[in-house]
Amino acid sequence: MSYDRALTIFSPDGHLFQVEYAQEAVRKGTCAVGICGKDAVVLGVEKKTAMKLQDSRTMRKIHQLDEHIFIASAGLVADARVLVDMARVECQNHRLNIEDPPTVEFITHYIASIQQKYTQSGGRRPFGISTLIVGFDPNHTPKLFQTDPSGIYYQWKANAIGRNSKTVREFLEKHYAQEMEEKDAVKLAVKSLLEVVQTGAKNIEILVITKDGNRTPTVAEIEDIIKVIEAEKAEEAEKKAKPSSSS
Repeated sequence: MSYDRALTIFSPDGHLFQVEYAQEAVRKGTCAVGICGKDAVVLGVEKKTAMKLQDSRTMRKIHQLDEHIFIASAGLVADARVLVDMARVECQNHRLNIEDPPTVEFITHYIASIQQKYTQSGGRRPFGISTLIVGFDPNHTPKLFQTDPSGIYYQWKANAIGRNSKTVREFLEKHYAQEMEEKDAVKLAVKSLLEVVQTGAKNIEILVITKDGNRTPTVAEIEDIIKVIEAEKAEEAEKKAKPSSSS
């Protein structure tokens, strides 16, 4: 029997192959990084190069769900758009019914629940995306969550999804520090994306969220950060080369 033809049938060893195929679609998507700092949350994404006649503004990887919550995704872009629209409506419903803005975990739980529903009924397929959901709670606490096609969600201090996410996650594990300042978190996001992005600042987009609002650094600002990173790498290489040359 072909267990990968039906979403609702488990294989004898306990796998739902359609969900695993959706996770493979995520691994083939462009990379996205999230870093939770002391007073800011940073989202960084790898942007595809726009064709000559294409309007780059329509190629979005980061979306706003509410005034204080943003989402980035890796995988099938059209699937992400559907989830984003549903999440935006839920944010407005929460404000209308509760008269308070939703917390980051509330909307993460909602998105993960939608993803899980699409793994449990016939005639559908799972969403082929993972998401990074970031923002500030009403008590001004920065939060970072991740969901995947199976409907699981976790809270993270820093994480990566998409292409080469394992390599980027290992890089983050080595370089992440508790209570990072905004400047350091932005620098780490750019540095981690450079592990997979070979074309520099033009294919990197950064969003910085603070309790007072959000901002998107320009390409020129990202280029300045890359120059600092390259200077530090050159200095480090020079230090490593000195002992060997003296011996």
